[in-house]
Amino acid sequence: MEFNVPTLAELTSRGESPEILFWVGCAGSYDERYKRVTRAFVKILTAANIRFGVLGPEETCTGDPARRAGNEFLFQMQAMANIQVLNGYQVKKIVTACPHCFNTLRNEYPELGGNYDVVHHSTFLQQLLNDGKITVAGGTFKGKKITFHDSCYLGRANQIYEAPREVLEALDADLVEMKRCKTTGLCCGAGGAQMFKEPEKGNKDINIERTEEALATGAQTIAVACPFCMTMLTDGVKNKEKEAVVTVKDLAELIAEAKGL
Repeated sequence: MEFNVPTLAELTSRGESPEILFWVGCAGSYDERYKRVTRAFVKILTAANIRFGVLGPEETCTGDPARRAGNEFLFQMQAMANIQVLNGYQVKKIVTACPHCFNTLRNEYPELGGNYDVVHHSTFLQQLLNDGKITVAGGTFKGKKITFHDSCYLGRANQIYEAPREVLEALDADLVEMKRCKTTGLCCGAGGAQMFKEPEKGNKDINIERTEEALATGAQTIAVACPFCMTMLTDGVKNKEKEAVVTVKDLAELIAEAKGL
């Protein structure tokens, strides 16, 4: 099923304005695996009758990887370009599925003149469920073991722990926690721009350590809410040769699947 998602340029030309801007992010736009998350979230927004738009070709990287890697000049260049576009469209509310984009847009853009109501998709999904705008009948995941991996920029950086868990509880699944979770959660190994380089020498890669903790719960599904975590934990599951029995899925994919979208 294909969706014609309007850009803000198209909406503005028609004199319309969306409730939210869906910030797709680099992974959601270009990574083959994470494109499926983008599609799942768009299906949910459409089913919930949310008026939304995207920037399309006017969206560029938030600058998060540049700043984490130490290139402050490049970060500010990218941020200022994005803020100019967002302010030009008088954007008020942004929803994104990437905690890195979420953290940067919410906490770092204000100092450069970009002030928006920024919501992570886990919180937005929780709100849609609470407001009854989407419902998921138990069935697909009823009684199945699911464990949730706390993303660093969602959890420790922004204290969002309950929203993703409430979304999973709506599935009637058996939520099993890893030994290290919430405030003591372990990084997947991708943060701080580590995603884009080989790890330093050591006894074990962090994503393998984290995958072992997830597998120890006996869960058939590892739920994530971040494209970085998706990649690192999927690689970890492959390393352990468990991809036939354990899947790594984003919250939006789980809700869309439960709704039969």
